[in-house]
Parts: sequence; C-alpha cells; structure tokens
Amino acid sequence: MTEKTKFSKYERARIIGARALQVSMDAPILIKLKKEELEDINYDPLKIAEKELDNGILPISVNRPMPRKKKEDIEKIKIEDSASENDEEKTKVEEREEKEIIEKGEMMELTNTEEDIEESVSEEAELEDVE
Repeated sequence: MTEKTKFSKYERARIIGARALQVSMDAPILIKLKKEELEDINYDPLKIAEKELDNGILPISVNRPMPRKKKEDIEKIKIEDSASENDEEKTKVEEREEKEIIEKGEMMELTNTEEDIEESVSEEAELEDVE
C-alpha cells in the first residue's frame, strides 16, 4: 500500500475490531513481531490489529456510498432554466396576477386593525370583571 488512507474514527474502530476478531480466532498475523513485542502487548489481538492497521498492511477497503442524484430533479432544473423569461416579461406577469387578486378580493389582512385591537381589549376587560 503506497498511500495511507485516512479513516474516520468509526471506520478505524470497525476495522480494528474486525481484524482483532480474526486474530483471536487464530488468523495469521500479517506483521512480523518479535516474541518480546508480543509479550509486551500481552498477545492482545486489539493491539496487534492496531499495529497492522498503522503499518498499512491490512487488505481492507472501505465503501463510502455517495448520495444518488435523481434524474427528475436534474431535468426539472434544466427545463426551468431554459424556459426562463426576461425581467420585463416576469414583471408583466406579476402585475397581471396582482390585478387578478385585487379584482377577486382575495387580499388577506396580515395586521390587526384598530377594531380588532379594541375588541380584544374589551374582551380582556370583561374577563377581569367576571373574576
């Protein structure tokens, strides 16, 4: 392995755990360790697997799936871009739509009128009188 790949801590934990399980089940150790080194680490499969990973000799590949692009979304964007109108046409369409809304009387009031405020104050006063 010429280039070390950078693994996330989760990938690293998974790789070391899987390899340690193999080593504990008597799989051959891929790194040459002296008997003294093995005794220093107490023949610990986790430490052996970690040394193998650090030396880059484990034949393990990690599959990192990428999100899939939907063809529908891409086509829709392309259609919208190609059918775009210039600014003057857009403003004319917006003005026509505004006129239609005004004519139909579909305007909604977003703020409280003075009458609404007076009604809410009088309702609060009645509630206080009842208590």
